[in-house]
Parts: sequence; structure tokens; C-alpha cells
Amino acid sequence: MTFLCIASYFKGNRFLERCKAEGATVYLLTVESALGEAWARHACDEVFAVNNFHDRRNLVNVVAFLLRTRKIDRIVALDDFDVEVGAFLREHFRMTHTGLGESTARFFRDKLAMRIRARELNIRIPDFCPIFNHDAVRAFLSRVPGPWLMKPRSEASAAGIRKIQNADDVWRRIDELGDEQSFHLIEQMVPGDLFHVDSLTANNSVVFAEVNAYWRPLLDVYQGGGIYATRTLARDRPEVAELQRINAAVVEGFGLGWGASHTEFMKAHADGQFYFIETSARVGGANTAEMVEHAAGVNLWSEWARLECCRGTNEYQLPTLKQRYGGTIVSLARQEDPDTGEFNDPEIVYRLNLKHHIGLVVAADSPARVEELLKNYMERIDRDFHAVLPAADKVSH
Repeated sequence: MTFLCIASYFKGNRFLERCKAEGATVYLLTVESALGEAWARHACDEVFAVNNFHDRRNLVNVVAFLLRTRKIDRIVALDDFDVEVGAFLREHFRMTHTGLGESTARFFRDKLAMRIRARELNIRIPDFCPIFNHDAVRAFLSRVPGPWLMKPRSEASAAGIRKIQNADDVWRRIDELGDEQSFHLIEQMVPGDLFHVDSLTANNSVVFAEVNAYWRPLLDVYQGGGIYATRTLARDRPEVAELQRINAAVVEGFGLGWGASHTEFMKAHADGQFYFIETSARVGGANTAEMVEHAAGVNLWSEWARLECCRGTNEYQLPTLKQRYGGTIVSLARQEDPDTGEFNDPEIVYRLNLKHHIGLVVAADSPARVEELLKNYMERIDRDFHAVLPAADKVSH
């Protein structure tokens, strides 16, 4: 089995290492700006780089050149921004039987495609409208009370999302977008508590799903400044079974087939119902993989690699699960290399090593202890480390 792993951002070493441990040949294709990162080169048979992934014709030429002398069985996109690139390459080289094609990939990248597909599956979503026909937008604004969220269709996390209070500002924003407006949508803002389900799928059936709760909605953190935190939701809470059910409807209904996914849901303050917000065909960021591994005994990167190796068979088996609880906290830091030595609780299982960031992952036998630690760390990080940068319209690599 031979893998071509594509990544425009440094991530996925555990994936590369697991593929190699399974006996696969591993090629990594990245961008020149990320070539100097600490890739697991010991797990890569060869590493290649291009200037960027935006020049699709050049990318096809590069992969075609590699294929002249190398056999490739799987093309795997390790970063959210590369999901569509991977699908494009599979389509060109007619490898869609080994992963998502372009139409299906849109369900995991394009927020408009997600919402239309969710509506077809009778999955509850905030009311929305594409920004194509202006009469349709006017009808939406008259039907759905503000505030509204205007979202780019293919950005990651909360990047580029604008909260808009009145119709005049909506039209002002649409005018600002000009020819870019069709790449956006507008939707009803649903205040509530935000959850994420991190899952693994084999043979288009979810085989593992961990339910987690964000400390604050990501939009609040991204645009208002603040500290990111999330934690395992107590597994005996009724929300867990319900979110696992809706997550399976999304991931299976969207046709992921095989792999890892990160899916977000809002529990509305107004009616207590869960609303699907977005999904992705990737492992969640901000140390989600480390949190899930220490809470449940499943490393999402490693198991995703095993799933790719087992694709098309019935051979995949989950590792033995743990019944612990995890939490992660991440913040921008004023210091270039923040010293986390003062955080010395035995529950700390991982420390983020990234300039101008501070991050910790904890694991404990009870959700109450995780909650206690995160609350304490949030206060200390806010006092001694936390920094704020203006929100960006695009995620920068």
C-alpha cells in the first residue's frame, strides 16, 4: 500500500508514523513554506514540496510526474484546506474509489453544500440563504429576525464570519464583497452552547464518536478575544446519545465512507434543540487529538491511518477504549516561549510547544476534576499569559 499524503500546514505526524508502522510506503507532498517543519521524516519514504496548492495545473503535473515511476494507492489530505485539493487530484487520476470525490468533498468544506445536504436529510439547521439572488436575500431578511451571521463558504473555524445586526449593514457587506458574494451565505444566528463530536467512520458507519463541549462558542473566542477550551462531556448525560445520533446522521448521510471527522452542533438557548453547524473530514485542531487520546484511548490520527489501510475491507477494529475525561486549553501568549512550569498538576498529559501560544491538555477520572482544572487554568492564563490579536477574515498558514 502506497500513500501520497498532502499537507499545506504542519500536522499529521501520527498519521504518517502509523501508515509506516502498518507497512505502507509513505510520500509526503507539502508546500515550500512548511518544508522546514518537524515532519516525521523517519516515517516518509520521500518528501516533496511545491510553491503552493492553489495552482491546480502545476499540482497535477507534479503528481503526474511522481506517478511515472511510483505507484500510489491512496491520496490523503491531512489539513482541512486540502480536502478539496485531495478530491481534485483523485478525480483527475480517477482514484475516487479510494476517497472523496469533488462533489462529496464539498459536503465537508462548503458550508452552503453542508446546509443544503443537511436540509435534504431532515437534520435541524439554522435558517440560511445563499448570496446569489438579491430578492431571495431580501425575503430571508424579512422572514428571519436579526442578528444574522454572514459566513464564507470555505474558510475554517470562525474565520471571516461577520455578525450583522440590521439589514442596511447586510447590504453594505454584500456590496463590499462584490464578485466574492456568491462565496458567502447568510444565516440565522442561534445563540447557545457549542458542542463538537470527533468521530471515526468505517464502511460509512460511525464506529467511534466522542462528544465534547466548548467552554465558549468559537465565534465569541475568535472575534471577541479570549481563551479556547473544550472538554469531554460526561458520558451519562442525555445530550451525549442525542449528539452521537445526529452526528451519525450527518457523517453517514454526507457520505464520508472512511476516515476521521470533526462536527459541530449548537444547543439553542431559545428552544433547547440541537442545530447542525458544520462538519469536516479531518481531525479536530487545538490539541483535540491529544485530549481524545487521553480520555478515550483513541488517537484519531493513528486510527485514521489504520482506517485508510483497511479501506474497502471489514478488518478494522477499534483499540480498547478508556473511560476517562479530558480537557484542553489554548491561548495566544504575550511571551514568545511561555514557561508552563508553574502548572504542575499530575493530570497534565500534554503541553503545547508553539511560539506565542500556551496550551495544556489534562485527563482525569471525573469530568468535575477536568472542569475544576480548566477553570483554574483559565484564570491564571488570562492573568499571566493571554494576548489578543484582531480577528482575521482568513486563516493564515
